[in-house]
Amino acid sequence: MSISLRPALRRTQKSRPGPERDGGLAFWLVIPSIVVLTLVIAFPVGSSMVRSLFGDGIGEVPFVGLDNYAQALWGYYAPEFWAATGVTYLFAAVTIVLETLIGLGMALVANRAFRGRGLIRTSVLIPWAVPTAVAAVLWKWAFDPQGIVNALTGSDIIWTGSAVPSMVAIIVADTWKTAPFIALLVLAGLQVIPDEVYEAAKLDGAGAWKRFVFVTLPLVKPALLVAVLFRLLDALRMYDLPEIMTNGANGTSTLSVLVVQSTLSQLKPGYGGALSTLTFILIFITAYLFVRLLGVNAVEQAGGKKGQGK
Repeated sequence: MSISLRPALRRTQKSRPGPERDGGLAFWLVIPSIVVLTLVIAFPVGSSMVRSLFGDGIGEVPFVGLDNYAQALWGYYAPEFWAATGVTYLFAAVTIVLETLIGLGMALVANRAFRGRGLIRTSVLIPWAVPTAVAAVLWKWAFDPQGIVNALTGSDIIWTGSAVPSMVAIIVADTWKTAPFIALLVLAGLQVIPDEVYEAAKLDGAGAWKRFVFVTLPLVKPALLVAVLFRLLDALRMYDLPEIMTNGANGTSTLSVLVVQSTLSQLKPGYGGALSTLTFILIFITAYLFVRLLGVNAVEQAGGKKGQGK
């Protein structure tokens, strides 16, 4: 079956003001924000890069060039760096898949008209509003050997005592915490899909499943990609949950945990600076590839739907 969305979309789309209409006013209005963001990003990154070129210690430290990077990539510290990199990307991949599926489902439910919808929408956002450190402590208690998880499942698993259970515990905690964030952004995308599109699909004989596949998913894709991109960037910087729940033990040390422990606990600021720089480079490359391969023009498409409410 072929469902055409162009006629309905053409009737509902409105022309957007561009640089030709506003005289570039929007550009000048965002310049202060761009300058502030540039300084906020450039200063810590620049400081980290400079510090990474020197040895460890306090006071006068020798210039070592790229030795800290060499030690991290293929030298003495390479095993822990690559292990933390693998854990970071594993956490990011699993949590993003789970959060996307759950968040999409939550958004679809919250978008339906039923009594108490406002209460449901508010309730699902509560986990996202809870500070991550607080959520980590709550889930650490829940996964305690005497906690509620073992009580409900009738098991005696020591969740933070070995690698796989520890990863499962952190993934569950992160999914509970941030799935509502994706649900919120996807719900915003669902809200601006015109009713005429669904009416046109029904006239073509599309059932509920075909309307979801051929209408809802294509039109909500920009908002979904933006949500996934934000979550990807956040997941690659994961620190609070593994640090609080396992202290980075049992193979749960992410790159951020490794950076903090190397810099503060082990007093290796030079090596920590190199790790910070490498983490920044990895996140930048990952985000760039994501946008190039999956999310081209997603932001522009999402912005173009503003004002097309139901």
